[in-house]
Order: sequence, then structure tokens, then C-alpha cells
Amino acid sequence: MPDPVSTMSENVTGNVLVTETGVELTLPDGRMAYFNACWLRDNCATSFDRETRERTFDIFHLDEEPRPQSAQIENEALEIAWAGEGHISRYPLVWLARYADGKRRDDPADLPRKAWYADHYTAMARFGHADLIADKSAVAQWLRALIVAGVAIVDDMPDSDAGLTDLVRLMGHVRPTFFGEYFDVRTHIAPTNLAYTANALELHTDTPAEDMAPGVQFLHCRANTVAGGESLFLDGVAVANDLREQHPADFRLLSETAIPFYCEHDTYDMRARQRVIELDAHGEVSGVTISQHMADVFDLPQRMLDDYYPAFRRFGRMLQDEKYGMRFRLNAGECIVFDNHRVVHGRAAYSATSGDRYLRGCYADRGEMRSTFRALMGEGRFK
Repeated sequence: MPDPVSTMSENVTGNVLVTETGVELTLPDGRMAYFNACWLRDNCATSFDRETRERTFDIFHLDEEPRPQSAQIENEALEIAWAGEGHISRYPLVWLARYADGKRRDDPADLPRKAWYADHYTAMARFGHADLIADKSAVAQWLRALIVAGVAIVDDMPDSDAGLTDLVRLMGHVRPTFFGEYFDVRTHIAPTNLAYTANALELHTDTPAEDMAPGVQFLHCRANTVAGGESLFLDGVAVANDLREQHPADFRLLSETAIPFYCEHDTYDMRARQRVIELDAHGEVSGVTISQHMADVFDLPQRMLDDYYPAFRRFGRMLQDEKYGMRFRLNAGECIVFDNHRVVHGRAAYSATSGDRYLRGCYADRGEMRSTFRALMGEGRFK
């Protein structure tokens, strides 16, 4: 920032100092703050359409850099008259204070994650399908649970395809994958996926072979009378956090190195590279990507694999530790909803001839989940 003493104009009004590149002023809490002139002009309240809430002002179309002709504090707001425009902008001081330190805009969906372990099943958040359909505040609580813990169960689901669709639409839209919009987990005569057999299903996250794997998974249990087939769920955040504490070099390799995944059959050949451990903007673990049955040949330098494979295997063995995994029976009428970038899941083997087991599944996006939560919490630029 240029020296305000050497570059300021003659216009000094009260506690507002106009400089060559912006203004300095005193905030209500006594802090001195500087605001860039382009930023101020770009974020005038008149720059946004009140109905669409989109920006209508285009700073690219200004012939010259925006420059305050005068600035003053009036009724707890900064008022600026812009040189050469005949335009006046007004900015509440409490609004300016939010951006004075260059911190990220407050986000009600940026909630701290709460790691959980094998004993979480009895504490898992549960919601009734009818309650969610009828009550938006219940939807907000459901979405909060998914953001914080990454998993919740919805009870009393209708035994219908529409029941699942209606549930997803409370969050967003059904997100198709190369399997289609929905998938049916039952024993298939000619399976294209291990989930469509009666075999045990190793712990994994879904569709890592897509460039951007879907963020939220829904598994609606329509029938489950077979012997065996217990569901296995664990919190990848809890495992990755423990790896970071116990083996920081391994954690760094898994969070910085992208490895290849694939899924191919007669009509598709999906390929993508993912990091096993995902970090958010704060450097905290936001999730994991793991799938041994969709892992491609690791095409990393062979000497690098001398370090990578031991780290990868250590993490994989930690996933098997009983301290992390919930093991339970998903019952007809229950839908488990979980963060596919965080919650690792699998299934014990079952006897296909001992009864009926049918789960209908689909996905939605984490971005839509957070968007709906923000809207329900009443946050936004215009609220």
C-alpha cells in the first residue's frame, strides 16, 4: 500500500483520508483501516441486482481507475463521491469492518468437523423422513449433522423410488455418475461392480475414477432379510488425523501426492487422479479417497514408491483397526446419508439365498448441501 502521507489528496474529511489508491478511516471499534478504491467501487450496493442478487456493475468498462473525489462518514456509513462519474456510494461501517483484515467472508457452512470412532452408532443423528419433508428447521439440523459428522440416518422412509428422490431434493439435486442417476445394490447375474455381488465389499469411497467424485451418498434400504451383510462405516477424518499425529511424513505424502484411479467396462473408461487425504482451506483434513478395487497402476517414479507404498499401506491398515469402524445392520425403511469424500464404507459378505437384500442409492453434491444449509440459516449478502 502506498504511503498515505505522500500520496493523499487534499481531501481529508473528519476521520477519512483519501489516498491515491483508496481511503483510510476509523472503524467503530477504533481501528484504522484501509480500503482499496477499486474494491469499494466494485462493491457499491448499486453494483448488484436486488432480485437476481448478481453483480451488474462491470469494473472492466471504466475508462480510468476509480478515484474518490470526496469521502466522509455520515450516519455510521462511509459515503464516497466518485470523480468523473457523478455517482455516490454508501457503505455501512459494520459491513466494511468484516473485510478490513482481509479475512475470508464468514460462512455458516464452514463448521468444524467432529471426528468419531467405532462407538458412534448409538450417537449417530437420526431424522424422520416425514419430519424432514414437513419442517425446514429439521432439514437445517440434518444438514448441520452431515457437515459436522458426515453421516446421519433417515428413518421411516417410504418403500418407493419417489421417497428417496424427495429426500435428495431437500438438499439439492440427484447427481448422476457414469452408473446413471440411481443404482440398485442387489445381487446381479452379470455384475459390473463388486457391490452387485454377495461378496464382502472392502472399505472404500465411491467413484474415485471421476474427476470430481460426488460429495454426498444416499443408501436407502428397501429390504434386508439375508444372513450377514452388515454395513461397515468409519470416519476418514478421524483416521487421517491420527496418521498426521503419529506419522507426519506419511500424512504429507498421502495429502500431497495424487494417484490414479480407474473404472472401465464395455461402455465406459473412467480415469482420474486423487489425493488419498484431502485438506480444506484451513489445512484441516476434509476427507479421504480410497478404493482398492478402483486403484489403477501407480505410475509414480519407482524410487518415490519406496516411500509412498509404506505410507499408503500404513493408512490402509489403520482403516481396518476396530477402534474406527461402526458395524451394524441397515434395516428396511432406513436411509443412511453420508459424505462420500469423508466416510469410508464397506459391507460384510452375505448369503444371497438366505433372503432379500436391496439398497437403492444415489448421490448429491456437497456444494449444494452447503448452499441449502446457508439459505436455511438466512445468511447471504442481501440478508
